[in-house]
Amino acid sequence: MEIDLTGPLREDAYLILSGLVTPRPIALTTTVDLEGRVNAAPFSFFNVLGDSPPIVGLCPGDRAPGIPKDTARNIRLTHEFVINLIDEPLGLQMNHCAAALPPGENELLHSGLTPIASSVVKPPRIAEAPVALECRSHSIIEIGDNRLIIGEVLRVHVRDGIFDPETWHVQPGTYHPIGRMQAPHWYCRTTDMFEMKRPR
Repeated sequence: MEIDLTGPLREDAYLILSGLVTPRPIALTTTVDLEGRVNAAPFSFFNVLGDSPPIVGLCPGDRAPGIPKDTARNIRLTHEFVINLIDEPLGLQMNHCAAALPPGENELLHSGLTPIASSVVKPPRIAEAPVALECRSHSIIEIGDNRLIIGEVLRVHVRDGIFDPETWHVQPGTYHPIGRMQAPHWYCRTTDMFEMKRPR
């Protein structure tokens, strides 16, 4: 099968690509608006992009045509955000944060998650998250209806016991993130891993 995304099927690109490019990590992103109101929203069009400087990429879509989601608007205005990574115990609460609440309503309260102060940015991180990345936006690139926010990671918070403090390797069995799979409602666990050493 060959699918031409430059023709009539261009409107189906989301379903096609989001179903095939999997699993994707989930960024439960916390921001604040200019009034200091907290917003939390999950995005799976997200990943780490580089390490020197350490950068991540986040692609929040629009709430409606031409109307950015709260996350994108808040980052454009304040330049700060926190990526909270999601493990299995947080899956249901992450999903509650995806509810279409009115602008300015706090998804953390709606989902029962606990905000705690970040070290160097105003948006809070989530106490229950195994990993949180405090970020400052580096640039925002708009291509068609897409918006790519590139953020520099300033601080990393990791739950005790996940890292081996001597090697910085994740200790097996301590970290179980979930990944986004096919639309509309599919996810995966990462408990079934295998090791494949790179050839010399």
